[in-house]
Amino acid sequence: MEIGKYIDHTNLKMDATSEHIAKLCREATEYNFETVCVHPCYVGLAKELLEGTNVGVCCVVGFPLGMNTPKVKSFEAIDAVENGADEIDMVINVGALKDKDYEYVKAEIEEIRDSIDGKVLKVIIETSLLTSDEIIKMTEICNETFVNYIKTSTGFGSRGASVEDVKLINEHRNEVLEIKASGGIKTYEQMNELINAGATRIGTSSGVSIVTNIHECGCDDCHCDNCECEEE
Repeated sequence: MEIGKYIDHTNLKMDATSEHIAKLCREATEYNFETVCVHPCYVGLAKELLEGTNVGVCCVVGFPLGMNTPKVKSFEAIDAVENGADEIDMVINVGALKDKDYEYVKAEIEEIRDSIDGKVLKVIIETSLLTSDEIIKMTEICNETFVNYIKTSTGFGSRGASVEDVKLINEHRNEVLEIKASGGIKTYEQMNELINAGATRIGTSSGVSIVTNIHECGCDDCHCDNCECEEE
């Protein structure tokens, strides 16, 4: 598979404007990324801009904290699909997981899954907040609910995806569940390590620099002294 098809080209910044989303869509089309990942308010715009291309629209739900009620998340997901979203990335209620209220977590996922008319569902678990046992438990819940993907991170946690997290999930997932690694992925080397560990989708705002090896600052190495590429 070509490298671009692994990538959900992402802009989930608080100050993202319509111009930023237009740029995101142009880049996704040029580099043949799998989707653009945007906030709910930009789903309709992205869908319009990507009409006639092979790039899908991914929308986040309950983002980034995951502490909305299941009904609110479900409504948000339905609205996103009605506006043109092809994929939904929902954030779990991490507090409920830590309370060991597994039935709540499972029921919430199922409610959203059943509300989106067969669209792709990715479940964001925010691995930076979880123990290894909690990551395993969430993988088991995602297995049981037959969602499409388990996703590591929002990008707003204390850290993003790690190879260790992906390997742990990969060891406990069933053959249906795929892994989306996201958060802090800025280089081809990072992406390749995560794919080798088991990820089949990568969420990043650095998609262009990954596929071209040229960063916004004009350098080809994000460890150079002059690099001003933003962390994501």
